[in-house]
Amino acid sequence: MAIFTKGRTGAKAPYFGLTGGWLTFWVSVACATDMTLFGYDQGVFGGVIVTPDFLDTLNLSGPEHTSLLGTVTALYDVGCFFGAVAAFSLGERLGRKKSVLLGTTVMSIGAILQISSFSVAQMIVGRIVAGLGNGLNTATAPVWQAETSKAAWRGKLVVIELILNIAGFSLSNWITYGFSYVNGPVAWRFPLAFQFIFIFILYGTVPWLPESPRWLIAHGQVEEAEHIIADLEATTVDDAYVVTESKEIQWAVQYERENGVSWWDLLRGKSGNGTSTVRRLLLGAGAQAMQQLAGINVTSYYLPTVLIQSVGLSEKLARLLAACNSVSYLAFSMIGIPNVERWGRRKMMIYASIGQALSYMLITILLRYNELPGYSGSKQVASASVAFFFTYYICFGIGFQGVPWLYPTEINSLSMRTKGAALGTASNWAFNFMVVEITPIGIQSLHWKFYIIWTVFNASFVPIVYLFYPETADRTLEDVDRLFRENQNIFVFRDPDAISTKRPLAYIEHEQAEVRRNSSVVSANPEAIRRRLEALDRANKEVDEEKGAKVLEQE
Repeated sequence: MAIFTKGRTGAKAPYFGLTGGWLTFWVSVACATDMTLFGYDQGVFGGVIVTPDFLDTLNLSGPEHTSLLGTVTALYDVGCFFGAVAAFSLGERLGRKKSVLLGTTVMSIGAILQISSFSVAQMIVGRIVAGLGNGLNTATAPVWQAETSKAAWRGKLVVIELILNIAGFSLSNWITYGFSYVNGPVAWRFPLAFQFIFIFILYGTVPWLPESPRWLIAHGQVEEAEHIIADLEATTVDDAYVVTESKEIQWAVQYERENGVSWWDLLRGKSGNGTSTVRRLLLGAGAQAMQQLAGINVTSYYLPTVLIQSVGLSEKLARLLAACNSVSYLAFSMIGIPNVERWGRRKMMIYASIGQALSYMLITILLRYNELPGYSGSKQVASASVAFFFTYYICFGIGFQGVPWLYPTEINSLSMRTKGAALGTASNWAFNFMVVEITPIGIQSLHWKFYIIWTVFNASFVPIVYLFYPETADRTLEDVDRLFRENQNIFVFRDPDAISTKRPLAYIEHEQAEVRRNSSVVSANPEAIRRRLEALDRANKEVDEEKGAKVLEQE
């Protein structure tokens, strides 16, 4: 059966008759549009705040307003934080689709307030409201994508979403650069209004797409969930794989209900019996915190400002370089798509952290000489520092752009997935606010020393990921649950099953046994069963070959 197929036909056929790969494709379009909107919103204000008409209209010109300008910019992240916190409860009650639609509506209101703003007060309200919607969306879309994707596609699809986040960021840089040649309010009001393109796409796609089958099962809607699993797999509800998948999810739901832990118990220091709830929440939130402490929003929000104040470039050249850098950022981020499963989450974060630390270290050294009084080569070292802003973005784009958003959707159990993703997103926005708030003041007061902070943070991530973070590549979400039930040691680097980029043999054999057992008790599609067992046999063989190769290397 083809991966991309048309499904059930007739008046009652859901999703316009789409199943399989096409249905997954349209879910991905919606989630990717949501993340593109996030990237656009994140990047556009960096170009807006250096626009003369914006500064004059809101009376923010001059160094005495540096702190207020930073606050106006950063309050968007406060809204995002509270939007992500709202996803704790709203996301679980409303479901994935309705949460995205609610978040998009709130963002629309915030965008209108910003576009029509003539005062700092209105702009602040608009920034906070838009942030509330974006926080709810960014806590929900990756979860929706992860829960409707095959294990082999999940990592790639979420990384693609985050690459389109960069595309939105890049687009915002080029639009604000182009409109910098236009006088008057259109120079900043049009770039803010352009985000409605993405909002209209979300309203046109999300309503007709399937809800997460895992969320449906968790809320007692098993029959509807099985139909959605069958549609996503382009098969029938009596297929052995659909039955096996449904039973695995139901078992996970029941296990969590019996052994899970409430937020009240978490706050009192109690954890679940064998579910490693707190540990998993901290790992997911930690990945998001590391993304922000890597220093990406020193440059995402303020790269034109950084290049003007720290490097000494003109406004037009700084805007142009920021736009060119965003294209490089986007191009190199695509390396992560084919390699997120091949290299795994751990290696991508470790290698990216090393590259980011080296880039910030060289930026620090070069800016030190650029600011040294009487140094004759200041022009040359300033130009050289620009190159390492580019290399920083390359490393971040490959390894740290997508994985921290993907990781909380995989590492947390079903009952805590929405909460875990929301907590991770809230962590991201909390540290995002801190970084965005301190950057203008840090650049102004600390100069080159400000960049030492980000060098140290990035270097510290290498041992943290190596010691504590298990691999989630090539696993089903239920495999991850099993790992935490069977491995209570917080140090994972010595456990082969915890760090292998290939799916552990024990998990493959378990699924083979379950598919064979279920194929004997239901009226299933024999061809689908045969294909699934062949795929598991191939995975089993790959694991054996990999182990054999390692033995030969050791000998």
